[in-house]
Amino acid sequence: MKRYIIASIRMAIVTLVILGLAYPLAITGIAQVAFPSQANGSLVRAANGRVLGSALIGQRFTEARYFHGRPSAAGADGYDPAASGASNLAPTSEALVSLVTSGVADAVVQNPGLRAGAVPVDMVTASASGLDPDITLANAYAQVARVAKARSLTEEQVRAIVEEHVTGRQFGVLGEPRLNVLLLNLALDAAK
Repeated sequence: MKRYIIASIRMAIVTLVILGLAYPLAITGIAQVAFPSQANGSLVRAANGRVLGSALIGQRFTEARYFHGRPSAAGADGYDPAASGASNLAPTSEALVSLVTSGVADAVVQNPGLRAGAVPVDMVTASASGLDPDITLANAYAQVARVAKARSLTEEQVRAIVEEHVTGRQFGVLGEPRLNVLLLNLALDAAK
């Protein structure tokens, strides 16, 4: 019996060393060499090296001069990466209907020319993670007039910046064209 216990302990130690230390270190090393930006969180930095955010995690932008991202259900105030998750409200939920209705009303008030029947879905609903960093082209175009007015630019100038920052479908077929809100807003700041 003692022999089996010692063999079990040895096997546990070997497994711990291989799967708990060697494998994670090897994968981390490979990731650092092959994909250093992604392995370090896809951080977006200012010219002075200060971290502004991650290209993979949505942030709250509320000023009229910035494009606004999708609403967030992550955490009490939204956009909390430690509390990533959806609201889990069903399509028949009165709370969801109320959130979307008020979101549509706010979007129409904030964005000149936008009508209640034309509000893009991603402008008033959160993603499954609550931290989606991207918006659809329809969402961006719906915000162009507001951003242009707040920045004293023409709509054509803002639209050109939007079109320069479109990310196409993955592998040319998966998903929809989209815009990363953080990168788009940084491009607007740089275009002064």
